[in-house]
Amino acid sequence: MDIFRLRWLLLLFPVLGMAQQENANSYKKRVLESTEVDILSSYYEQTGNNASVTGGIGTEQLTDIAPSIVVSIPLNDDDVLNIDAGISTYTSASSSNLNPFDLTHSSGNVSGASRGAVVQQEDTYGGVIGSPWVASSGASRQDTWGSISAGYSHSSDDRNQIVNGNVSFAAEFDYISFGFGGGYTRLFNEKNTELSLKGSVFLDSWLPRYPTELDSYLEVDGNLNSGFFSGVDILDQNGNITNKSGSNTWNPINGFSLISDKKRNSYAFSVSFSQILGKNTQMSIFADVVRQEGWLSNPMQRVYFADVPNYFIGNPASIPFYTSSQNKEVFMLADDMERLPNNRFKIPVGIRLNHYFNEILTIRTYYRYYFDDWGLRAHTASVELPIKISQNFTLYPSYRYYTQNQIDYFAPFDTHLSTEQYYTSDYDLSQYDAHQYGFGISYTDIFTKFKTWRFGLKSIDLKYNNYQRSTGLKANYFGIGFKFEMD
Repeated sequence: MDIFRLRWLLLLFPVLGMAQQENANSYKKRVLESTEVDILSSYYEQTGNNASVTGGIGTEQLTDIAPSIVVSIPLNDDDVLNIDAGISTYTSASSSNLNPFDLTHSSGNVSGASRGAVVQQEDTYGGVIGSPWVASSGASRQDTWGSISAGYSHSSDDRNQIVNGNVSFAAEFDYISFGFGGGYTRLFNEKNTELSLKGSVFLDSWLPRYPTELDSYLEVDGNLNSGFFSGVDILDQNGNITNKSGSNTWNPINGFSLISDKKRNSYAFSVSFSQILGKNTQMSIFADVVRQEGWLSNPMQRVYFADVPNYFIGNPASIPFYTSSQNKEVFMLADDMERLPNNRFKIPVGIRLNHYFNEILTIRTYYRYYFDDWGLRAHTASVELPIKISQNFTLYPSYRYYTQNQIDYFAPFDTHLSTEQYYTSDYDLSQYDAHQYGFGISYTDIFTKFKTWRFGLKSIDLKYNNYQRSTGLKANYFGIGFKFEMD
């Protein structure tokens, strides 16, 4: 989730350009005058009805709070150290349904993962219940992601060359990630032209979590009368209790197995070219080449096949309206988990064009085209209009449009075939259009009049975004950022 760091860099580009063109023979201007601290925080919420954990249907309700801090420290005239640390704490109804099964108030002795679950609702049905439309009491309902990164940059005496490097570490309950990279920037033509090259590597490892029924099936070696399944009825499409020792009952796809290779590595190379076209106009073009390899599927996400019978755990009375939010008490057992190719090649290319009309109005535009070897094609276009309403305050309304087709391996809930090699019902990989409407306000204290301890307040940024997809997903984002400068 992007936070609006360095948002005013391009807006202030003419001012920065003049400052950088000062005579280097008389004195050398420091790259960063003093230590700066950015304190950022955001709140995100979404709703929708295409949860990938439950096979493409069900609640997508999620909330996320993400505070972070960025510290930039000048080590000398030429070198800057950046430290970026953040956490993201979410509550997700869909991910809670990794284990969707809870007990009703009148249920008896049920073993396995359901034991000890919190009573969800009063009901006359006395067995185990679950639903893709209701958050379960599973441990995966909440989690915290954390990351820390450190970056170092060195500028040449004439400020025409910049070399940088970085390392990062991130962890969540189901993966860990280690990253590193570096870059080189060269300025030409009295700093009116800029070329940047960057490379990065991310070495990730899954700590996989699986849908309860699939994981439990392997734990008991397919014996549906033991472990989690002991004392739990499995129903067919008509609501009849099946013979768990017979052939006409639920089993995952033939040959089902869990993850064998838990690595997921990404390698990226980026190039960007920036040119000042006039005293009021700046353009930049960019391209990335990204290679991913390893386990690129998400083991939490269920898949259902249209050519095999459906089986359920829960109240048989809810089976006829399983795909409706009216269903509160029955859950369909997965046929498999998401499976995708173990490599992916991505190329996004884009252009930015910014024009300074006057001291009040600036326009910043952006376009990107993306394609990969999974068949995905996407277009992104956005515009932002910073409007300076006073010496200290700037408003910036924005709009972003995004559209994509579906990847070669996507199909909606219960429409894949068991003969396919790769499959997903993740609607992030489906065809959709999206609109994002944003509004922000920035307060800049040029002379850092407000001070706390040894830090002066340089700026405050507030932002709101409303996001809507054609699939029905809706989201709101609220962000706030404070930038302080040490005396």
